[in-house]
Amino acid sequence: IIFNYDHMINGCEGVYLLHIQKCLTFFTFFFLFSFIASFLSTFLGEYRRLCSKPPKGFEKYFPNGKNSPKTSEPKAANTEAKEAKTANGQKASGRSSGGGGGSSGGGGKRGGRKDDSTWYARLLKGDIPWDDKDFRLCLLSCAAFWSAIAYYFFRDGAREVTWKDFVNQYLSKGVVDRLEVVNKRYVKVVFSPGKTPADGQYVWFNIGSVDTFERNLETAQLEMGIEGENRLPVVYSTENDGSFLVNMLPTALIIGFLLFMLRRGPAGAGRPGRGMGGLFSVSETTAKVLRDEIDVKFKDVAGCEEAKLEIMEFVNFLKNPKQYQDLGAKIPKGAILTGPPGTGKTLLAKATAGEANVPFITVNGSEFLEMFVGVGPARVRDLFVLARKNAPCILFIDEIDAVGRKRGRGNFGGQSEQENTLNQLLVEMDGFNTATNVVVLAGTNRPDILDPALLRPGRFDRQIYIGPPDIKGRASIFKVHLRPLKLATMLDKDSLARKMAALTPGFSGADIANVCNEAALIAARHLSDAINQKHFEQAIERVIGGLEKKTQVLQPEEKKTVAYHEAGHAVAGWFLEHADPLLKVSIIPRGKGLGYAQYLPKEQYLYTKEQLLDRMCMTLGGRVAEEIFFGRITTGAQDDLKKVTQSAYAQIVQFGMNENVGQVSFDLPRQGEMVLDKPYSEATARLIDTEVRCLITQAYERTQKLLQEKKPEVEKVALRLLEKEVLDKNDMLELLGHRPFAEKSTYEEFVEGTGSMEEDTSLPEGLKDWNKERNSEKEETPEEQVARQIKGGMPF
Repeated sequence: IIFNYDHMINGCEGVYLLHIQKCLTFFTFFFLFSFIASFLSTFLGEYRRLCSKPPKGFEKYFPNGKNSPKTSEPKAANTEAKEAKTANGQKASGRSSGGGGGSSGGGGKRGGRKDDSTWYARLLKGDIPWDDKDFRLCLLSCAAFWSAIAYYFFRDGAREVTWKDFVNQYLSKGVVDRLEVVNKRYVKVVFSPGKTPADGQYVWFNIGSVDTFERNLETAQLEMGIEGENRLPVVYSTENDGSFLVNMLPTALIIGFLLFMLRRGPAGAGRPGRGMGGLFSVSETTAKVLRDEIDVKFKDVAGCEEAKLEIMEFVNFLKNPKQYQDLGAKIPKGAILTGPPGTGKTLLAKATAGEANVPFITVNGSEFLEMFVGVGPARVRDLFVLARKNAPCILFIDEIDAVGRKRGRGNFGGQSEQENTLNQLLVEMDGFNTATNVVVLAGTNRPDILDPALLRPGRFDRQIYIGPPDIKGRASIFKVHLRPLKLATMLDKDSLARKMAALTPGFSGADIANVCNEAALIAARHLSDAINQKHFEQAIERVIGGLEKKTQVLQPEEKKTVAYHEAGHAVAGWFLEHADPLLKVSIIPRGKGLGYAQYLPKEQYLYTKEQLLDRMCMTLGGRVAEEIFFGRITTGAQDDLKKVTQSAYAQIVQFGMNENVGQVSFDLPRQGEMVLDKPYSEATARLIDTEVRCLITQAYERTQKLLQEKKPEVEKVALRLLEKEVLDKNDMLELLGHRPFAEKSTYEEFVEGTGSMEEDTSLPEGLKDWNKERNSEKEETPEEQVARQIKGGMPF
């Protein structure tokens, strides 16, 4: 398209025609570029398709031009045979290893969806892939390219001049047609027809104010002798020059930053596939719906068989409700899992998700509480709406104490929001809008702080306590964690699990998992081909005592003091009937301590006053040995004194083992808790303090008498410790002889008289097919069929 400027340019119309020309040129280039890009994309796609190798298994449909069909057929047959062989091999390996087969299948599934998941394929389906990094990069590149093109074509050809230049070059020569004051800020010079500068440019100049401009223009025209109708007309206009965008830019940046932070923060996480995300999804629940995505099974959970049976029964409720409804039973609304940390509450929930074959919804208790008021109750409502949509299902709320604390502690700040969230949870669990076929499980290690309304039947019908495992449970847990480990060939997993269970009294499931992992790490550190028993013993010491510090330098005097201190503990425990048997004693620093002694506590739940006194005496043996052999005491007994003081207060305040205080029991404050008032009077408090001192003094004097009698034995043990640094039970037997009391040290001795050597894992009759749906209709007996026909009036 060609414009003839000599005939068409007339005043300011030439500028507009120039813009029209630029627009037409721009769109011409745009369509031309689009056509070339489309052509190249189609050509390259066809070229790639024609030149690429045919898919496996389809070679016979794409014969090679260089080879004859006769030659290609055997190759195809050979290829098919190889593929069949490979497929059979993969199938066989899948049978032999369930985990490997599962991973192979998962890989194939992901591979099949690869092309459909690209941003281009999603864009063709109408889904704008904002979350794809390549799409965003391509979009920014296109935007930058077309912005550069648009700037090149649409850049303004105007030129700024000064007032002096305007007067001398244009006004004095009479080439100006009129002046246009735009937005009272600058003046655009409109030239007379045929006198426009080259390329259609126009000139402009800034003005301070309209009044000043008018005075200067009038003065200039008077000086040039321009009067009356010959004076230049002045036009005032208003144009949108985009300055408001510049003024709004700081505000837009602040709002954009706030939205960005809200979207990235915990309140803006949202859940994929629901709502717009960010600030718009702050009231939506963050729960996850799991379907066959958890690899943990009930076979991976050990040491809590009773709790596992309860959870299996909940799954059976959902799978076979008729089994219970026929007897008039109602499906429980929920159960709360309680117990110390590390005993397997969350692991049991994961196993439920892996075995249930029903949707499993999981959420954390702290996710209900945010900085926005009303978010907690809204998320609870949205959570149960989600649960009802997926019913029958299991809903698990981990760490429910974050939202289920007792009410009535004041309505200030977040406490009021937490109470509103709890009220909504109570209504959803057992109110007018109660969820059907939704079983709610919850986990916490602080059931004492939960609201009573939350724990009542109808909401959490059952409270399942999961405590530390006994010796049989620990053996079962060790068997689970020993499965993936590469053990030495001479080790038997069952016997090793039993021995480790005897050496780890009081360990939780998490502690046992840590021991097995530490043993593998120690073996790898020493470049061992397999894990042996020594690695497990070192791992137990690592978990109990802490990191061994062989490089820590002790002065000879300090080392001697530590040796006699540990010897005092060992000898006192060796000759006290109710003290724990000694396994190992060392003066190599571990953790915070300068010495280390490993004992084998008994599996005991009830303690007498005499047993607790013997334990106190054994604990005081180190301080007494320092006083006897050196005539002075050190700060090394600080932890021992702390334990003795706690034991003495527990005997007198909690267990009622003092005649003067009487048969009373008061709660001792937890560590870190603020004690505002005591549940007893000042007189009782003074009496308790007096009796505690008397009890500790009694135990100290008894220990002094014992170690004075066994002073040579203490010295022998201390000297051997200075020589070897580590003594085991055999060394103690050599130095002190056999203990004068019977003791248990093996797994078989510990489980003797308990009924069986292993943990009871048998299932009741009603739970043997707990994860399978039974036929709802059972076959009628002849008598039942006759009775039904008589009742219904049917002919025989």
